Amino acid sequence: MSETELNRRALLLTGCLIGGAAPAALAEGTASGQPAGPGRQVPARWLPVPDTVSPELAAVIAGPLAAGWDSRPTTAAAWKDLVAASVEAAAGDIAKIKATYGLRVSSDRIAGVSVFRIDPATPSPEAAGRVLMHLHGGGYVFFPGEAGAGEGMLMAALAGWPVISVDYRMPPDHPFPAALDDAMAVWRALAAQRDPGSIGVFGASAGGGLTLALMLAARDAGLPLPGAIAPGTPWADLTGAGDSLQANAFVDNVLVSPDGWSGAAALLYAAGRDLADPLISPLHGDFAGFPPAMLTSGTRDLLLSQTVRAHRRLRQAGVVAELQVYEGQSHAQFLEPFVPETEEAFREIGAFFARHLA
Repeated sequence: MSETELNRRALLLTGCLIGGAAPAALAEGTASGQPAGPGRQVPARWLPVPDTVSPELAAVIAGPLAAGWDSRPTTAAAWKDLVAASVEAAAGDIAKIKATYGLRVSSDRIAGVSVFRIDPATPSPEAAGRVLMHLHGGGYVFFPGEAGAGEGMLMAALAGWPVISVDYRMPPDHPFPAALDDAMAVWRALAAQRDPGSIGVFGASAGGGLTLALMLAARDAGLPLPGAIAPGTPWADLTGAGDSLQANAFVDNVLVSPDGWSGAAALLYAAGRDLADPLISPLHGDFAGFPPAMLTSGTRDLLLSQTVRAHRRLRQAGVVAELQVYEGQSHAQFLEPFVPETEEAFREIGAFFARHLA
């Protein structure tokens, strides 16, 4: 597409005339049908793919909005249909990751909870005597079974760490606190078997939120905490607060908008409980005493604000915390396999664990 055509398309999308004044709604920050209160009407615009990322990531950024992002099931059966679709969608990548990197993946149970043990073909010397506990993402609803272990496989493959991926229970059959109960059971067992400081806990999206909730629950139960954590783009506030939920709506091509399935999943997971409960939305809790943390997000991530807010809350609590934000990435796209930025992200996280685990 030529530059002239791009400019023409941008002008059509904004609805502004060349040389004309901005519409009143733009200047006043309100428009018919828009929420009341202070704000700013943002004109529609053409959003190009940045040329500051790898070609592999550029292809991902150029992809369409995620299919089914606006699904809001109203029955358990409809949710289960979407869950089955998530497993099918993940199957190809899971198989390719295992085959490409020669991973050893086996199912097991710890404290009665289903887990997957993932061992790299070539362990990192820095991982000797250490292990990582993984809590998968998927809105607390999607990717049961091995489908949820993909992030753990990438950690094992790209950073050389042994990983225990927790296949925690999920709604619609098992809403809150089932996921947290399972994470607590596995953590309690692992912490009793080895030096807790030699264990790291990580996970993205819902897994990042669950990582933070686990720290709250374990600390308040008097349990030891891990040596370090890495909550990636954590879904840490299910109440819908945060600037990027609006600023990056329809910019993020994964979650797309809080008005899609993610908003419905929050209610499904909470099952009538207060969404501001710190064990559901950890950003409403106290992070004092947490272990060192590394957080990861992207500039187009719908949950960028939640990641930034979690980082600030950790720093305000005196916790060692690092924040890495990747150019152009939508929600959790640092999990996209076979992309240079993904390799970089996991090596950064692996190096963080190497610096902080006992």
